[in-house]
Amino acid sequence: MEFVFETDYDQRALTAMARALRKTLRRRSSLIAHFFGLLIVALAVILTIPAFNNEEFVLTVNIFVTWLAAIVILVVVFGEDSINGYIARRRMIMGMESSRTVFTDEGYRSETEVGTTEWKYERIDMIADTRGYFVFLFDKSHAQVYDQSRLTGGTPAEFRRFIIEKTGKSVQNI
Repeated sequence: MEFVFETDYDQRALTAMARALRKTLRRRSSLIAHFFGLLIVALAVILTIPAFNNEEFVLTVNIFVTWLAAIVILVVVFGEDSINGYIARRRMIMGMESSRTVFTDEGYRSETEVGTTEWKYERIDMIADTRGYFVFLFDKSHAQVYDQSRLTGGTPAEFRRFIIEKTGKSVQNI
């Protein structure tokens, strides 16, 4: 049996990959970062409440900077996956924007403009299934994403069964 994925490593795919990493291998550190980020936002609210007790509200530089920092923190907390996807895209080597990956019984092969890489299923640490993508996770910083809408040789459900059989790992729904 042979499955073939054509994947463009665009913002959508890289955001899905970042989300899968955040919700699996980076889960603990992400929760800690979100907790402290939201704690800082709460402190910003508490620190500026006394300013509202006056009959006239005066926007000072300190209040403005505090709220600006709180807004930036909220944007980062809630847009973390998109930001990480954007950074990954900026750091991507030219010629790696799209890939054609063939999965066989022995392993899988990824072809890009840069070259061809052979992979063994044992190297995969975790598998995630997001809306529209399969994500193979190797460690906290490395993953591969495969576009389910551009799969040939079978259906996503068939590929899911195939990859579970080959890796011996379950597929996490994200």
